Amino acid sequence: MDIEHANLTAVTRMMDARPILKGVATARDVIPGMKDNLFLHAGPPITWQRMSGPMRGAVIGAMMLEGMAKTEAEAIALAEKGAVEFAPNHEHGAVGPMAGVTSPSMKVYIVENVTHGNKAYCNFNEGYGKVLRMGAFSDEVITKLRWINDTFAPIVGEAIEASGEGLDIRALLAEALHMGDEGHNRNKAGSLLFLKWLAPFIAKVAKDNNVESEVLKFICDNALSVLNPVMAACKAMTDAAHGIEGSTLVSTMARNGTDFGIRVSGLGDRWFTAPAEVPQGLWFPGFTAADANPDIGDSAITETAGIGGFAMATAPAIVTFVGSTPREAVNATLEMYEITVAEHKHFTMPVLDFRGTPTGIDIRKVIEKSILPRINTGVAHRLPGIGQVGAGLVRPPMAIFEEALIAYAEKYGLEN
Repeated sequence: MDIEHANLTAVTRMMDARPILKGVATARDVIPGMKDNLFLHAGPPITWQRMSGPMRGAVIGAMMLEGMAKTEAEAIALAEKGAVEFAPNHEHGAVGPMAGVTSPSMKVYIVENVTHGNKAYCNFNEGYGKVLRMGAFSDEVITKLRWINDTFAPIVGEAIEASGEGLDIRALLAEALHMGDEGHNRNKAGSLLFLKWLAPFIAKVAKDNNVESEVLKFICDNALSVLNPVMAACKAMTDAAHGIEGSTLVSTMARNGTDFGIRVSGLGDRWFTAPAEVPQGLWFPGFTAADANPDIGDSAITETAGIGGFAMATAPAIVTFVGSTPREAVNATLEMYEITVAEHKHFTMPVLDFRGTPTGIDIRKVIEKSILPRINTGVAHRLPGIGQVGAGLVRPPMAIFEEALIAYAEKYGLEN
Protein backbone atom coordinates (compact mmCIF):
# COMPACT_ATOMS: atom_id res chain seq x y z
CA MET A 1 0.00 0.00 0.00
CA ASP A 2 1.54 3.32 -1.11
CA ILE A 3 -0.13 5.67 1.37
CA GLU A 4 1.92 8.69 0.32
CA HIS A 5 0.84 8.28 -3.30
CA ALA A 6 -2.81 7.85 -2.26
CA ASN A 7 -2.64 10.99 -0.13
CA LEU A 8 -0.95 12.96 -2.92
CA THR A 9 -3.76 11.91 -5.26
CA ALA A 10 -6.43 12.95 -2.76
CA VAL A 11 -4.94 16.32 -1.84
CA THR A 12 -4.19 17.14 -5.49
CA ARG A 13 -7.83 16.49 -6.37
CA MET A 14 -8.87 18.73 -3.46
CA MET A 15 -6.65 21.60 -4.60
CA ASP A 16 -7.39 21.21 -8.31
CA ALA A 17 -11.15 21.31 -7.73
CA ARG A 18 -12.61 24.55 -9.13
CA PRO A 19 -15.97 25.27 -7.49
CA ILE A 20 -18.28 27.59 -9.44
CA LEU A 21 -21.45 29.07 -7.95
CA LYS A 22 -23.94 28.05 -10.62
CA GLY A 23 -27.37 28.89 -9.27
CA VAL A 24 -30.15 28.64 -6.71
CA ALA A 25 -32.90 26.04 -6.43
CA THR A 26 -35.35 24.47 -3.99
CA ALA A 27 -33.72 21.77 -1.84
CA ARG A 28 -36.20 19.03 -2.73
CA ASP A 29 -35.58 19.65 -6.46
CA VAL A 30 -31.79 19.35 -6.47
CA ILE A 31 -30.33 17.70 -3.35
CA PRO A 32 -29.86 13.97 -4.02
CA GLY A 33 -32.27 11.85 -1.97
CA MET A 34 -34.20 14.85 -0.60
CA LYS A 35 -37.90 14.21 0.08
CA ASP A 36 -40.83 15.93 1.75
CA ASN A 37 -40.38 14.40 5.21
CA LEU A 38 -36.57 14.55 5.29
CA PHE A 39 -34.73 17.22 7.29
CA LEU A 40 -30.97 17.42 6.82
CA HIS A 41 -28.73 18.58 9.68
CA ALA A 42 -25.12 19.40 10.49
CA GLY A 43 -22.62 16.84 11.69
CA PRO A 44 -22.74 13.06 11.90
CA PRO A 45 -26.04 11.11 12.17
CA ILE A 46 -28.19 11.80 15.23
CA THR A 47 -31.71 11.04 16.47
CA TRP A 48 -34.22 13.58 17.79
CA GLN A 49 -33.76 12.09 21.27
CA ARG A 50 -29.99 12.88 21.29
CA MET A 51 -30.18 16.27 19.57
CA SER A 52 -28.76 19.29 21.38
CA GLY A 53 -30.90 22.33 22.25
CA PRO A 54 -29.90 24.48 19.25
CA MET A 55 -30.36 21.55 16.86
CA ARG A 56 -33.84 20.90 18.25
CA GLY A 57 -34.66 24.62 18.03
CA ALA A 58 -33.65 24.72 14.36
CA VAL A 59 -35.75 21.63 13.59
CA ILE A 60 -38.75 23.23 15.34
CA GLY A 61 -38.30 26.41 13.30
CA ALA A 62 -37.92 24.48 10.04
CA MET A 63 -41.18 22.61 10.75
CA MET A 64 -42.89 25.99 11.21
CA LEU A 65 -41.36 27.24 7.95
CA GLU A 66 -42.63 24.14 6.15
CA GLY A 67 -46.14 24.64 7.58
CA MET A 68 -45.98 21.31 9.41
CA ALA A 69 -46.42 22.90 12.85
CA LYS A 70 -47.77 26.19 14.18
CA THR A 71 -46.30 25.96 17.67
CA GLU A 72 -43.22 24.60 19.43
CA ALA A 73 -45.36 21.95 21.13
CA GLU A 74 -46.81 20.75 17.81
CA ALA A 75 -43.34 20.50 16.29
CA ILE A 76 -41.95 18.54 19.25
CA ALA A 77 -44.90 16.14 19.14
CA LEU A 78 -44.31 15.51 15.42
CA ALA A 79 -40.60 14.90 15.95
CA GLU A 80 -41.20 12.54 18.86
CA LYS A 81 -43.60 10.36 16.87
CA GLY A 82 -41.21 10.16 13.92
CA ALA A 83 -43.15 12.30 11.43
CA VAL A 84 -39.88 13.48 9.92
CA GLU A 85 -36.66 11.65 9.08
CA PHE A 86 -33.23 13.08 9.85
CA ALA A 87 -29.96 12.67 7.96
CA PRO A 88 -26.59 14.47 7.81
CA ASN A 89 -26.18 17.14 5.14
CA HIS A 90 -22.85 15.51 4.29
CA GLU A 91 -24.55 12.28 3.20
CA HIS A 92 -26.57 14.24 0.61
CA GLY A 93 -23.86 16.42 -0.93
CA ALA A 94 -24.79 19.38 1.27
CA VAL A 95 -23.51 21.43 4.20
CA GLY A 96 -25.02 24.00 6.56
CA PRO A 97 -23.54 26.35 9.21
CA MET A 98 -24.23 25.73 12.94
CA ALA A 99 -27.38 23.54 13.25
CA GLY A 100 -27.33 23.35 9.47
CA VAL A 101 -30.96 22.31 9.20
CA THR A 102 -32.06 22.12 5.57
CA SER A 103 -35.75 21.40 5.00
CA PRO A 104 -37.34 20.42 1.65
CA SER A 105 -38.68 23.83 0.58
CA MET A 106 -35.61 25.86 1.55
CA LYS A 107 -33.71 27.53 -1.26
CA VAL A 108 -30.10 26.38 -1.60
CA TYR A 109 -26.99 27.52 -3.46
CA ILE A 110 -25.73 25.14 -6.16
CA VAL A 111 -21.94 24.91 -6.52
CA GLU A 112 -20.34 22.74 -9.19
CA ASN A 113 -16.73 21.57 -9.18
CA VAL A 114 -16.11 21.95 -12.90
CA THR A 115 -12.81 20.07 -12.69
CA HIS A 116 -14.30 16.78 -11.49
CA GLY A 117 -18.04 17.28 -12.12
CA ASN A 118 -19.43 16.87 -8.57
CA LYS A 119 -21.91 19.32 -7.01
CA ALA A 120 -22.54 20.63 -3.50
CA TYR A 121 -25.37 22.58 -1.86
CA CYS A 122 -25.83 24.98 1.05
CA ASN A 123 -28.78 26.93 2.45
CA PHE A 124 -28.81 30.73 2.75
CA ASN A 125 -27.19 32.79 5.49
CA GLU A 126 -29.68 34.68 7.67
CA GLY A 127 -27.28 37.29 9.04
CA TYR A 128 -26.79 38.02 12.74
CA GLY A 129 -28.97 38.04 15.86
CA LYS A 130 -31.70 35.47 16.43
CA VAL A 131 -31.39 33.03 13.54
CA LEU A 132 -32.48 29.47 12.81
CA ARG A 133 -28.94 28.16 12.45
CA MET A 134 -28.34 29.07 16.12
CA GLY A 135 -31.54 27.35 17.23
CA ALA A 136 -33.91 30.36 17.36
CA PHE A 137 -37.46 29.96 16.01
CA SER A 138 -39.44 33.08 17.02
CA ASP A 139 -41.94 34.74 14.66
CA GLU A 140 -39.18 37.18 13.68
CA VAL A 141 -36.94 34.29 12.63
CA ILE A 142 -39.64 32.56 10.56
CA THR A 143 -40.66 35.82 8.88
CA LYS A 144 -37.07 36.48 7.80
CA LEU A 145 -36.69 32.91 6.52
CA ARG A 146 -39.83 33.30 4.39
CA TRP A 147 -38.50 36.57 2.93
CA ILE A 148 -35.20 34.89 2.13
CA ASN A 149 -36.98 31.97 0.50
CA ASP A 150 -39.63 33.92 -1.43
CA THR A 151 -37.84 37.16 -2.34
CA PHE A 152 -34.10 37.23 -1.66
CA ALA A 153 -33.02 33.81 -2.93
CA PRO A 154 -34.99 33.93 -6.21
CA ILE A 155 -33.44 37.29 -7.13
CA VAL A 156 -29.94 36.06 -6.23
CA GLY A 157 -30.61 32.97 -8.35
CA GLU A 158 -31.73 35.08 -11.32
CA ALA A 159 -28.66 37.30 -10.90
CA ILE A 160 -26.32 34.28 -10.94
CA GLU A 161 -28.10 33.00 -14.05
CA ALA A 162 -27.76 36.43 -15.67
CA SER A 163 -24.00 36.31 -15.10
CA GLY A 164 -23.73 33.48 -17.61
CA GLU A 165 -20.74 31.57 -16.24
CA GLY A 166 -21.35 31.86 -12.48
CA LEU A 167 -18.89 32.88 -9.78
CA ASP A 168 -15.48 31.21 -9.27
CA ILE A 169 -15.49 30.74 -5.48
CA ARG A 170 -11.90 29.45 -5.38
CA ALA A 171 -10.68 32.68 -7.00
CA LEU A 172 -12.84 34.75 -4.66
CA LEU A 173 -11.41 32.93 -1.63
CA ALA A 174 -7.83 33.33 -2.84
CA GLU A 175 -8.36 37.10 -3.11
CA ALA A 176 -10.21 37.32 0.22
CA LEU A 177 -7.32 35.57 2.03
CA HIS A 178 -5.03 38.35 0.74
CA MET A 179 -7.49 40.92 2.16
CA GLY A 180 -7.52 39.63 5.75
CA ASP A 181 -10.15 36.87 5.73
CA GLU A 182 -9.55 33.31 6.90
CA GLY A 183 -12.73 32.11 5.14
CA HIS A 184 -14.63 30.70 8.13
CA ASN A 185 -15.40 33.13 10.95
CA ARG A 186 -14.08 36.18 9.08
CA ASN A 187 -15.62 36.70 5.64
CA LYS A 188 -15.78 40.50 5.49
CA ALA A 189 -13.59 40.83 2.41
CA GLY A 190 -15.17 37.81 0.72
CA SER A 191 -18.67 39.14 1.32
CA LEU A 192 -17.71 42.50 -0.19
CA LEU A 193 -16.24 40.70 -3.21
CA PHE A 194 -19.47 38.68 -3.42
CA LEU A 195 -21.50 41.90 -3.36
CA LYS A 196 -19.22 43.55 -5.94
CA TRP A 197 -19.71 40.62 -8.32
CA LEU A 198 -23.43 40.15 -7.68
CA ALA A 199 -24.72 43.76 -7.52
CA PRO A 200 -24.72 44.58 -11.27
CA PHE A 201 -26.68 41.41 -12.05
CA ILE A 202 -29.15 42.06 -9.21
CA ALA A 203 -29.73 45.54 -10.65
CA LYS A 204 -30.27 43.92 -14.05
CA VAL A 205 -32.88 41.34 -12.94
CA ALA A 206 -34.75 43.12 -10.12
CA LYS A 207 -38.11 44.43 -11.29
CA ASP A 208 -38.83 46.63 -8.27
CA ASN A 209 -36.44 49.31 -6.98
CA ASN A 210 -37.51 48.84 -3.36
CA VAL A 211 -36.93 45.09 -3.51
CA GLU A 212 -33.57 45.63 -5.21
CA SER A 213 -32.59 48.01 -2.41
CA GLU A 214 -33.70 45.53 0.29
CA VAL A 215 -31.75 42.68 -1.32
CA LEU A 216 -28.55 44.71 -1.70
CA LYS A 217 -28.84 46.07 1.85
CA PHE A 218 -29.29 42.55 3.24
CA ILE A 219 -26.02 41.48 1.60
CA CYS A 220 -24.25 44.69 2.66
CA ASP A 221 -25.34 44.30 6.31
CA ASN A 222 -24.15 40.70 6.59
CA ALA A 223 -20.39 40.12 6.69
CA LEU A 224 -21.12 36.39 6.52
CA SER A 225 -23.19 36.58 3.33
CA VAL A 226 -20.57 34.64 1.34
CA LEU A 227 -20.00 31.98 4.03
CA ASN A 228 -22.66 29.60 2.74
CA PRO A 229 -21.45 29.55 -0.90
CA VAL A 230 -17.89 29.20 0.47
CA MET A 231 -18.96 26.19 2.55
CA ALA A 232 -20.58 24.58 -0.49
CA ALA A 233 -17.38 25.26 -2.44
CA CYS A 234 -15.26 23.61 0.28
CA LYS A 235 -17.66 20.66 0.30
CA ALA A 236 -17.24 20.30 -3.48
CA MET A 237 -13.44 20.44 -3.07
CA THR A 238 -13.22 17.93 -0.20
CA ASP A 239 -15.70 15.53 -1.81
CA ALA A 240 -13.33 15.42 -4.79
CA ALA A 241 -10.70 14.04 -2.38
CA HIS A 242 -13.04 11.44 -0.84
CA GLY A 243 -12.98 7.77 -1.77
CA ILE A 244 -9.31 7.47 -2.73
CA GLU A 245 -8.27 3.91 -1.91
CA GLY A 246 -5.51 3.83 0.69
CA SER A 247 -5.67 7.54 1.59
CA THR A 248 -5.47 8.59 5.25
CA LEU A 249 -6.67 12.15 4.57
CA VAL A 250 -9.65 13.56 6.46
CA SER A 251 -12.38 14.41 3.93
CA THR A 252 -15.07 15.53 6.41
CA MET A 253 -15.09 17.22 9.82
CA ALA A 254 -18.55 18.10 11.18
CA ARG A 255 -20.40 18.52 14.48
CA ASN A 256 -24.06 18.19 15.41
CA GLY A 257 -23.89 19.82 18.85
CA THR A 258 -23.68 16.43 20.56
CA ASP A 259 -20.99 14.53 18.63
CA PHE A 260 -17.95 15.50 16.58
CA GLY A 261 -17.52 13.29 13.51
CA ILE A 262 -14.90 12.78 10.81
CA ARG A 263 -14.75 10.69 7.65
CA VAL A 264 -11.52 9.56 6.01
CA SER A 265 -10.91 9.41 2.25
CA GLY A 266 -9.83 5.74 2.16
CA LEU A 267 -12.44 4.47 4.63
CA GLY A 268 -15.64 5.00 2.67
CA ASP A 269 -18.64 6.74 4.23
CA ARG A 270 -18.10 5.49 7.79
CA TRP A 271 -18.26 8.16 10.52
CA PHE A 272 -15.89 8.18 13.49
CA THR A 273 -17.51 10.06 16.36
CA ALA A 274 -17.00 11.13 19.97
CA PRO A 275 -18.64 13.77 22.22
CA ALA A 276 -18.09 17.33 20.95
CA GLU A 277 -16.18 19.82 23.11
CA VAL A 278 -17.39 23.28 24.21
CA PRO A 279 -15.44 25.98 22.28
CA GLN A 280 -13.09 28.32 24.20
CA GLY A 281 -13.41 31.99 23.30
CA LEU A 282 -15.27 35.21 23.95
CA TRP A 283 -18.84 35.48 25.20
CA PHE A 284 -21.43 38.05 24.22
CA PRO A 285 -22.59 40.39 27.04
CA GLY A 286 -24.75 38.55 29.54
CA PHE A 287 -23.51 35.06 28.65
CA THR A 288 -20.79 32.75 30.02
CA ALA A 289 -19.30 29.37 29.17
CA ALA A 290 -22.10 27.80 31.22
CA ASP A 291 -24.58 28.93 28.54
CA ALA A 292 -22.62 27.40 25.65
CA ASN A 293 -23.64 24.32 23.71
CA PRO A 294 -20.91 21.90 22.62
CA ASP A 295 -19.42 22.51 19.19
CA ILE A 296 -21.92 22.45 16.31
CA GLY A 297 -21.96 22.93 12.52
CA ASP A 298 -20.70 21.75 9.13
CA SER A 299 -18.55 24.88 8.79
CA ALA A 300 -15.43 22.91 9.77
CA ILE A 301 -15.50 21.90 6.11
CA THR A 302 -13.48 25.12 5.64
CA GLU A 303 -10.63 23.83 7.84
CA THR A 304 -10.91 20.44 6.08
CA ALA A 305 -10.24 22.29 2.80
CA GLY A 306 -7.26 24.23 4.20
CA ILE A 307 -8.72 27.59 5.25
CA GLY A 308 -10.50 28.86 8.39
CA GLY A 309 -8.45 28.04 11.50
CA PHE A 310 -5.68 26.73 9.24
CA ALA A 311 -5.32 30.18 7.61
CA MET A 312 -5.34 32.21 10.83
CA ALA A 313 -1.98 33.79 9.98
CA THR A 314 -3.54 35.79 7.16
CA ALA A 315 -6.44 37.13 9.26
CA PRO A 316 -4.94 39.05 12.22
CA ALA A 317 -8.12 41.10 12.68
CA ILE A 318 -10.11 38.03 13.68
CA VAL A 319 -8.06 37.36 16.78
CA THR A 320 -10.04 39.79 18.92
CA PHE A 321 -13.21 37.90 17.97
CA VAL A 322 -11.92 34.49 18.98
CA GLY A 323 -9.84 35.55 21.98
CA SER A 324 -6.32 35.32 20.57
CA THR A 325 -3.38 37.52 19.44
CA PRO A 326 -1.79 38.12 16.00
CA ARG A 327 1.34 36.18 17.08
CA GLU A 328 -0.81 33.25 18.19
CA ALA A 329 -2.65 33.40 14.85
CA VAL A 330 0.62 32.88 12.97
CA ASN A 331 1.59 30.09 15.36
CA ALA A 332 -1.80 28.44 14.80
CA THR A 333 -1.16 28.20 11.07
CA LEU A 334 2.44 27.01 11.57
CA GLU A 335 1.15 24.28 13.89
CA MET A 336 -1.29 23.02 11.25
CA TYR A 337 1.58 22.39 8.79
CA GLU A 338 2.62 19.62 11.21
CA ILE A 339 -0.50 17.53 10.52
CA THR A 340 -1.10 18.21 6.82
CA VAL A 341 0.42 16.79 3.65
CA ALA A 342 0.51 19.83 1.32
CA GLU A 343 0.60 23.61 0.98
CA HIS A 344 -2.36 24.84 -1.06
CA LYS A 345 -1.62 25.83 -4.67
CA HIS A 346 -4.22 28.59 -4.76
CA PHE A 347 -4.77 29.72 -1.14
CA THR A 348 -1.67 31.70 -0.10
CA MET A 349 -0.81 34.03 2.77
CA PRO A 350 1.20 37.27 2.29
CA VAL A 351 2.36 37.32 5.92
CA LEU A 352 4.12 33.97 5.39
CA ASP A 353 5.79 35.09 2.12
CA PHE A 354 2.80 33.76 0.14
CA ARG A 355 3.21 30.26 1.49
CA GLY A 356 0.22 28.03 0.72
CA THR A 357 -2.21 27.26 3.53
CA PRO A 358 -1.73 23.89 5.29
CA THR A 359 -3.99 21.46 3.42
CA GLY A 360 -4.95 17.81 3.74
CA ILE A 361 -5.19 16.55 7.34
CA ASP A 362 -3.44 13.16 7.73
CA ILE A 363 -4.86 11.08 10.60
CA ARG A 364 -1.43 9.46 11.04
CA LYS A 365 0.24 12.83 11.64
CA VAL A 366 -2.49 13.94 14.05
CA ILE A 367 -1.72 10.92 16.26
CA GLU A 368 2.06 10.92 15.74
CA LYS A 369 2.41 14.62 16.65
CA SER A 370 -0.46 14.68 19.19
CA ILE A 371 -1.70 17.83 17.44
CA LEU A 372 -5.41 18.24 16.78
CA PRO A 373 -6.88 20.44 14.01
CA ARG A 374 -7.83 23.98 15.08
CA ILE A 375 -11.30 25.17 14.18
CA ASN A 376 -12.74 28.69 14.39
CA THR A 377 -16.41 28.65 15.27
CA GLY A 378 -19.48 30.47 16.52
CA VAL A 379 -21.10 29.26 19.75
CA ALA A 380 -24.83 28.65 20.19
CA HIS A 381 -26.77 28.68 23.47
CA ARG A 382 -27.34 25.19 24.87
CA LEU A 383 -31.11 25.76 24.99
CA PRO A 384 -33.40 25.93 21.93
CA GLY A 385 -34.83 29.29 20.89
CA ILE A 386 -32.07 31.63 22.16
CA GLY A 387 -29.31 31.87 19.54
CA GLN A 388 -25.60 32.78 19.47
CA VAL A 389 -23.75 33.48 22.74
CA GLY A 390 -20.15 33.83 21.56
CA ALA A 391 -17.34 32.72 19.26
CA GLY A 392 -14.03 30.98 19.73
CA LEU A 393 -11.73 28.09 18.97
CA VAL A 394 -12.27 24.36 19.36
CA ARG A 395 -10.46 21.12 18.58
CA PRO A 396 -11.90 17.68 17.80
CA PRO A 397 -11.54 14.80 20.29
CA MET A 398 -8.38 12.71 19.71
CA ALA A 399 -10.41 9.51 20.10
CA ILE A 400 -11.97 9.83 16.63
CA PHE A 401 -8.55 9.93 14.94
CA GLU A 402 -7.38 6.93 16.97
CA GLU A 403 -10.53 4.99 16.06
CA ALA A 404 -10.11 5.90 12.39
CA LEU A 405 -6.47 4.76 12.35
CA ILE A 406 -7.41 1.41 13.89
CA ALA A 407 -10.15 1.00 11.28
CA TYR A 408 -7.64 1.86 8.54
CA ALA A 409 -5.19 -0.76 9.82
CA GLU A 410 -7.98 -3.37 9.92
CA LYS A 411 -9.23 -2.57 6.40
CA TYR A 412 -5.80 -2.59 4.80
CA GLY A 413 -4.34 -5.49 6.82
CA LEU A 414 -1.78 -3.39 8.71
CA GLU A 415 -2.57 -4.56 12.25
CA ASN A 416 1.00 -5.75 12.79
